[in-house]
Amino acid sequence: MSITHWPEAERPREKLRQHGPQILSDAELLAIFLRTGVRGLSAVDMARQLLQRFGSLGKLLAAGEADISRCAGMGPAKYAQFAAIKELARRLLAEDMQLGDVLDSPDAVRHYLRLAIGAQDVEVFVVLFLTAQNRVLAVEEVARGTLTETRVYPREVVRRALQHNASAVIVAHNHPSGVAEPSAADRALTATLKQALLLVDIRLLDHFVVTGTRAESLAERGWV
Repeated sequence: MSITHWPEAERPREKLRQHGPQILSDAELLAIFLRTGVRGLSAVDMARQLLQRFGSLGKLLAAGEADISRCAGMGPAKYAQFAAIKELARRLLAEDMQLGDVLDSPDAVRHYLRLAIGAQDVEVFVVLFLTAQNRVLAVEEVARGTLTETRVYPREVVRRALQHNASAVIVAHNHPSGVAEPSAADRALTATLKQALLLVDIRLLDHFVVTGTRAESLAERGWV
């Protein structure tokens, strides 16, 4: 049955207007975005199938165009809308980080990194350059590698930190495998970067290993 034939109190859009978005499920929120379903499936049914197929809302938004387009009713236009929503969320989180001390909002940093690099299909290494008050000056990609590794040159990180007159940095890279567990190589790189930055009086605050659904902090494990 089409959503237009549902009782008004059960329709996602009307529920949102009457009670606010917080009471809606992921599927109901996604259905508002999808607007219409396909033959035999309402927008809510279609949203539930998408969430079941990809496993979560985060994984759905992180999926590539080819994977999205394989789903019924999901073509290039819908993928473009997903990409736009994801980018808007990334920019909102970037604004939040620029306005305050990033150490006071570690979840914002995690969510930002997941959106920015978590879904990349090759390893990408990024640096957040920070002021003395731990506010974000800039975020830059400093290295890009392969499916399993990337080569990071500490001198390049130091050079860019000095260019930005940064007092501290947070570094991060993704694991395309989907496993966010830091490797021995990740720990060794962290130690090397920390020593190189200390030579120019710049603090390394954290190193995150990122996937589409997680961002593991080496600092929280005592490895920074």
